[in-house]
Amino acid sequence: MKKSSIKGSLLLFLAAFIWGVAFVAQSVAMDHMGAFTFNGIRSLLGGIVLLPLVAGRVRKAKETVRTDEERKKAIRTTLTGGVCCGLALCCASMFQQIGIGYTSVANAGFITALYMLIVPILGLLFHKRVRVVVWGGVGLAVAGMYFLCIGDTFTINRGDLLVLICAVIFAVHILVIDYFSPKADGVMLSCIQFFVTGIICTVCAFLFETPDWHGIVSGWLPIAYAGIMSCGVAYTLQIVGQKDVEPTIASMILSLESAISALAGWVILGQKLSLKQAGGCVLVFAAIMLVQLPERQKAK
Repeated sequence: MKKSSIKGSLLLFLAAFIWGVAFVAQSVAMDHMGAFTFNGIRSLLGGIVLLPLVAGRVRKAKETVRTDEERKKAIRTTLTGGVCCGLALCCASMFQQIGIGYTSVANAGFITALYMLIVPILGLLFHKRVRVVVWGGVGLAVAGMYFLCIGDTFTINRGDLLVLICAVIFAVHILVIDYFSPKADGVMLSCIQFFVTGIICTVCAFLFETPDWHGIVSGWLPIAYAGIMSCGVAYTLQIVGQKDVEPTIASMILSLESAISALAGWVILGQKLSLKQAGGCVLVFAAIMLVQLPERQKAK
């Protein structure tokens, strides 16, 4: 495996770890405010945190880009990519949040994680080759997610279908990043993504919720973690890390957030983790290790 791929995988794992712990912050924040309010504020905060880095990137770009035409092309690509990523992220979050209102959190967690299976299927439409060992890893990871998220019964309802749409859009989000990350600056791409998501969610918050300043102040700590770490840091790590990692493997590494969230809930909130759920975590980790194995070169 190339050093760049190893570095990208580590960045994606760090992003998954931050997101996994963020589930605890989101759970606490929901006691103080609505979902759209929370998503809007944390996305805007994530974009604001990245503005100083963006300013430095802009100055550096002016020094490296030689012609005005190249500069204009780079700006168009970055803006287009940021808007596309932001729209995908916003739509996925909305479908997930609405779907959770009609189904269990366990079902929602499992169905959302199916994006790691949807990514290689969609990738086939764009002629992206997927190794046999990766398909095996995907199957193993899906089984692990089932043990981790699903109890004794599993039924399909309207909420599950909405969350399935969310999983498809998350898969599109990963493929969009895969397309734009080599062509645009990752930090700028991430910053634009957050402002697009934040503006749309904030508008929805005023339309469908009643934002309360007291509740926002009371939930400042989970908002700060979700905005600075989950948005500003983790999503930027995803965009940078995906430059050197194929989309299917990237989606599997990112799906570790479900296993990490279960472990974080056990450690931080004292939530029980059954033997079945622990086994699911082991299967997911094993699947990630499996797909990291180097591809055997064919004999000439």
